[in-house]
Amino acid sequence: MGNFPGVTVDKKTGTASITDTIKANIIDLPGTYSLYPKSKDELVTYEVLLNHDSADKPEMIIIIADASNLKRNLLFATQIIDLKLPCIVCLSMMDIARKMGIDIDIDGLERELGVPVIAINPRKNKGMAELKKAIALTVEKKYQPPFRNYIDHKALAPELLQQLESILPDYSSYAHLHLASNVDQIEFLPDNRREAIREVITATGFNKTKAQAEEVMQRYAEIKRIMHNSVVETDPLYKELHSERIDKLLLHRVWGNVILLVVLFLLFQSIFWLANYPMDIIEGGFSMLSEWLGNILPGGFLTDLLLNGVIAGFSGIAVFIPQIMILFGLISVLEDSGYMARISFLTDRLMRSAGLNGKSVMPLISGMACAVPAIMAARTIENRKERLITILITPLMSCSARLPVYTILIALVIPDNKVLGVFSLQGLVLMGMYLSGFAVGLLVAKIISLLIKARERSYFIMELPVYRAPRWKNVGITMVEKVKIFITDAGKVIMVISVILWFLASFGPGDRIERAEQQITQQMVAQPELKDSLQKHLETAKLENSYAGILGKTIEPAIRPLGFDWKIGIALITSFAAREVFVGTMATLYSVGSDADENDATLREKMHSAVRPDGSKVYDLATGLSLMVFYAFAMQCMSTLAIVKRETKSWKIPMIQLAYMSGLAYLVSLVVYQVFK
Repeated sequence: MGNFPGVTVDKKTGTASITDTIKANIIDLPGTYSLYPKSKDELVTYEVLLNHDSADKPEMIIIIADASNLKRNLLFATQIIDLKLPCIVCLSMMDIARKMGIDIDIDGLERELGVPVIAINPRKNKGMAELKKAIALTVEKKYQPPFRNYIDHKALAPELLQQLESILPDYSSYAHLHLASNVDQIEFLPDNRREAIREVITATGFNKTKAQAEEVMQRYAEIKRIMHNSVVETDPLYKELHSERIDKLLLHRVWGNVILLVVLFLLFQSIFWLANYPMDIIEGGFSMLSEWLGNILPGGFLTDLLLNGVIAGFSGIAVFIPQIMILFGLISVLEDSGYMARISFLTDRLMRSAGLNGKSVMPLISGMACAVPAIMAARTIENRKERLITILITPLMSCSARLPVYTILIALVIPDNKVLGVFSLQGLVLMGMYLSGFAVGLLVAKIISLLIKARERSYFIMELPVYRAPRWKNVGITMVEKVKIFITDAGKVIMVISVILWFLASFGPGDRIERAEQQITQQMVAQPELKDSLQKHLETAKLENSYAGILGKTIEPAIRPLGFDWKIGIALITSFAAREVFVGTMATLYSVGSDADENDATLREKMHSAVRPDGSKVYDLATGLSLMVFYAFAMQCMSTLAIVKRETKSWKIPMIQLAYMSGLAYLVSLVVYQVFK
């Protein structure tokens, strides 16, 4: 198991066929280096291994150990084996170990540990057959946990363990030691057992810190003997690894940060540059589909629902699939290559200036994809204060849900000019939106760190994976899977809201729509020369008198200082379900509120031609920037609030988050609009 960025921070499940008759349910647990949890993600692993009553109780443990750093990994392996659970040790990174001059006698190591030891290379599918065979033999009880213990752990707390045997008869004596050490952290113990353990701890004067230190020292002494008998190591300075040579440049104090900015710059340039053509094709395709269906289908309620509700809503989200794929693909390349972990080290000093440390960087960068898993990734942060601050500021990072909003607004108000004849101005503005979220996040973190007082010390220790060529198959799978999630999760919400919004925009209370329609029809008769302009005004008047229009008009006075009209107000409300709903809302409103001649226009064309009652453009530079800034800082995501509540076990933190982010978004948006108008 590894604990560097990019690996699991929550348990994940899957299935696999071991043999024709054996099917396995696999649980992938967060990486850890010992059975003494220091962070929330390590506690997930700990509780699965120690909770005998859990539905996830494992029948077998497969430990993935780094062969190039075997001594450290064997500490965790020997602890697991002493729990008397069936185990298999898999040695990865064997190629790296050989480059470091490490020669491992696998048969000898297997004899020393008393469990199967198998060398694997999942990238090249090596060792997988041997692993499946070992799993099958373990299922058939051919492999049993070793009878002996690696250390005499009973000598660490003899009175405690003796008394716990009657309280916890279904656990091994080594498990007793751990349950006593972490009785206040674990949640699966019944209250009566927890209280009984506390009484025994008090009666015996058990010192968990002393017992843990003695155990670790004794285990490393035994591991040293095992390594002496099974592993041959050359002088660690004998050969410099390829990764170390690369790190001299990429982790350089000056050049490392310059390269990081270049990488981020290219990432955002690529999102616009690579996605341009497929987005135009998708947008044009939906426009042609809508026009074709409008010509062949009879007019009426169902046709209007299909064209202006379903298709308009779906087209508003489908057009951004290329950008979502490119964003996740590039992030996957950075993670798979090993570079993402280096970003933590490069930014540790910057993080500390804001009251955090380098471990906070990974949740913040992950927040560029989605705040939900990013907030869960904060479990790797041991310091409770820093973890809380990280959770509070992570939603300020511009996630992929904001990307459709930024994209359409940038296309509307930022000209497609070239800077220095090469770089896209639109790409630079997009990068600026992401960096502004990061900068404001650090500022907020500093303020919160000054308000929250804590004596808990912070430290930053993280394993750096070796550099490897990205697994392009995995990158492709990640891109496809993320798009599937984007379409199914966000798409379902957008479709439902689009249909509801179509209903609210098509119908109104009483006969308000009919009276508005009758009034303008009379004007057409009286002034036939104004028929064309009045026809367009008719559609707007009908929309303004609908349920959606009334709602938008009600909140318009509050958002008018930000440069927003009532249609944008409706989008602000609906996009609280998910930020990307903004585009679907605009697609529906501008479809319902347009005449037949405009139905074949794209959403960007409809928004570009939108005007206020005084004839000025709705989406000018000031409004576009104000709206982008609002979405950059506002908490427009119910899912994020729900996950914050789950992680903090309180509604207090998400409510504080909602209040400060909404206030911040309104204030900054107000300033931006007033400056640029």
